[in-house]
Amino acid sequence: MSPSSDTRLTLFWFLSGMRGITSLPALILMTSFVGFSAFAFESGITRGEAIFMTISIWALPAKMILVGMMASGAHIAACFLAVTLSSIRMMPMVASIVPEMRTEKTPTWVLLLLSHFVAITAWVFAIQRLKDVPHEHRTTFFAGFGITLTLTNTLIVAVCYGVVETFPPVVSGALFMLTPVYFLASIWATARQTVVKLAFVIGVIAGPVMAVLEPDFDVLYAGIGGGTLAYLIDRFWMRKRRPAVEAGDAS
Repeated sequence: MSPSSDTRLTLFWFLSGMRGITSLPALILMTSFVGFSAFAFESGITRGEAIFMTISIWALPAKMILVGMMASGAHIAACFLAVTLSSIRMMPMVASIVPEMRTEKTPTWVLLLLSHFVAITAWVFAIQRLKDVPHEHRTTFFAGFGITLTLTNTLIVAVCYGVVETFPPVVSGALFMLTPVYFLASIWATARQTVVKLAFVIGVIAGPVMAVLEPDFDVLYAGIGGGTLAYLIDRFWMRKRRPAVEAGDAS
């Protein structure tokens, strides 16, 4: 294949990834960033700070945690730790996507760069679309989507920061709440293992309970505790039932 053909293919798949900006996950996320603009404005975060957060931290929940802690006057070390702990949840997503994109010729720096764009929306999009993309063009396809989505939402924050002042509070809140609703639906829809759905159910139940009992550590307890409980149930009960069920079906 000639170099010009390679260039055209690369451009084609990059543009194909860019077109993902019109997908439902991307549109919901973009709408939610309008809500984030309102939250940043009401919390006293400047336009420049909100823009920097969007392009550097990227994941919306991590930004919400940071803005909330900054507004409450938390120490910078506590803010750093909270955002870091929030972002650790991205590691399994990166670990699941990288093998789908990597080839023998893929430079490590490319994978490290693309990992910055991995969050719930990009992960769901990749899980749904990468299987239809030739393996050697998957990094280009994902780069087209991730870069376009990040820059678009950065532009949305820059433009909407001052506009959201005119929105009624209930409208801003509704726009922002679209993201967690979508996250819940997409995680359930893309769960491939029973233990994942079990952890999801336990987390949904434990989250509000822990918010009442231990509001300072509710996410930590519900996340680690719920995930551990789901693993133990799957490991010591559900896996033992499967052979018995399969044996009964066979007979």
